[in-house]
Amino acid sequence: MIRVPQRRFVCSLDELPPGAMKLVDIGKFGVGVYNVRGSLYAIVNYCSHEGAPLCLGLLGGTNEPAPDRPDGVRRVRDGQIVRCPWHNWEFDITTGRNVADPSRRVRTYQVDVTDGEVFVTA
Repeated sequence: MIRVPQRRFVCSLDELPPGAMKLVDIGKFGVGVYNVRGSLYAIVNYCSHEGAPLCLGLLGGTNEPAPDRPDGVRRVRDGQIVRCPWHNWEFDITTGRNVADPSRRVRTYQVDVTDGEVFVTA
């Protein structure tokens, strides 16, 4: 049986300010809808590593090498990375890709806003 994606109401845009996440009961695991610096993204609430509820993880940034700095690292992508609550795997909310291994990913969904209301198609 082929499942046809449906457009679902999430919340009003006012309820999802930058830095916020809304977990929506869609599908088997749910979908997390995030506001990353004013842009909206949605990912499945399921870590591709071992199935943890990914959207319950910490939201923040990640580190990357910075040879020009004394400590050798710099913090990047603040508010764009969710860290799995079980094993700390990091995923970029904007792409669904794993930070350490971009070939691993989680499912992403289309988000849109109509008349101040947020919708996800899943």
